[in-house]
Amino acid sequence: MKAEEVRRLKELEQENGGLKKPLTEAELAKAIWQEALEGNGKSLGGTR
Repeated sequence: MKAEEVRRLKELEQENGGLKKPLTEAELAKAIWQEALEGNGKSLGGTR
């Protein structure tokens, strides 16, 4: 692997690491909302 390719690979790995955290946080927020909505659906279903 050439020095330029190694440098680019390191840049891409750094960028990838920076994108993983926001994605993980968004997925967690989505899961929390889904769980909250499912909980609301269950409680509403019992009152019908």
